[in-house]
Amino acid sequence: MSPTDQTGAAVVADTNRAANRGLDWFNLCVANIQTGFGPFVAVYLVSQGWTQTAIGIALSIGTVTAMASQVPAGALVDALRSKATVAFISVLAFTASALMFAIYPIPLFVYLAEILHGFSSCTLGPAVAAMSLALAGRAAMGTRLGRNARYASIGNGVGAALMGACGSYVSERAVFFLTAIVTLPAVFALLPLRGVGSKVVAEKLEPAAVAKPAGSKYAAVMQVLLDRRLLIFSACAMLFTFANAPMLPLAASTLTTKVGHLASLLIGACIVLPQVIVALASPAVGRIADLRGRRPLLLLGFCMLPLRGLLFATLPSPTLVVAIQALDGVAAACFGIMVPLITSDVAGRSGHYTLSLGVVGFAIGIGATVSTTAAGWVADHFGSQIAFLALAGVGLAATLLLLTLMPETRPPQTPGVPAPGTGPGVGPASRLGMAAKQAAPIKAQ
Repeated sequence: MSPTDQTGAAVVADTNRAANRGLDWFNLCVANIQTGFGPFVAVYLVSQGWTQTAIGIALSIGTVTAMASQVPAGALVDALRSKATVAFISVLAFTASALMFAIYPIPLFVYLAEILHGFSSCTLGPAVAAMSLALAGRAAMGTRLGRNARYASIGNGVGAALMGACGSYVSERAVFFLTAIVTLPAVFALLPLRGVGSKVVAEKLEPAAVAKPAGSKYAAVMQVLLDRRLLIFSACAMLFTFANAPMLPLAASTLTTKVGHLASLLIGACIVLPQVIVALASPAVGRIADLRGRRPLLLLGFCMLPLRGLLFATLPSPTLVVAIQALDGVAAACFGIMVPLITSDVAGRSGHYTLSLGVVGFAIGIGATVSTTAAGWVADHFGSQIAFLALAGVGLAATLLLLTLMPETRPPQTPGVPAPGTGPGVGPASRLGMAAKQAAPIKAQ
């Protein structure tokens, strides 16, 4: 390699490293922001004199908006050239939503804030996934998603601590001013990403490897959305979320009846411990998915659901609830990484990646929306133990569906080419060459 080529490769590698660091920090900051729109909304609205019915209506508006926006938001992100710009606008929407809550929490503004936040969440997730695919390429996508999950988990933990302290020692209203302030570092983290993810389309792949669907653009979209692997995975994801979403709320209700004032402490531990496990395990999950495949890790995550439901039903001791909830960290690390990763395997070459993510997200939204009501009804009429067993049964059905119908989606490795970052000939020069190839998707706006 000539000195000029080495210099050019080094510049590209530095650009790619800066973009990767920017995406790390962006994931951390966004997780901080999203923490402010979690349980703190209900606490704040109670302090403003809202009834539980009114709070439920407001939260339901946000949930319905998010579920209905999954597919159109994915299509919008596909259509727009700059994914970093989509992320920037989404963050600004979060700022506006937080200020609406903080400045004037009347029903009209709260409902508008929930709608704005719900739609912007649906554009932000696909934009981050698209930038991840543009940075890492399909071969190293799992490793990149592992980094995303690690920094998001750290952000969730830091955000919960900061906003909990702010709500306790300043005021509930101050949580939303803090949320708006945290959007500033998220915007700065996007600066190195301005030229990343211009378009995640087939033109970035070798021409020989690109599948060119015949017919109209509509036919091409339908070819992706009706892919058997995407449909099976969406069904599995819906069942997984149906079984997973109500488990912690049910466990929290059980704890409250048994230990009273200590329930908040134990519930906090039930939230923090899985986040710690996700932060520790996600990079390894991503690397293993790149090297060994998606299906074994997905099965591992799905198996945690029936096991968790069974343990909650048969070992209801409050001291064991936190330990059982640690299994949720394993499931979250596997499932959270596999959703964008498997979708990129199926649709990453089509130019409709984020639209496909929206389809999977819609299925997940259906599972989450229906399950909490269904599980609550079962618990009220037949008891918490039966509710946990029923959720375990749904989790088992999801695992069996995955085991019997879902194929491996990891792209076949080119013969004679080692996995990214491995192989006997990975010296300084070859690393520069690999860095240049890895950064090839980066384009100036």
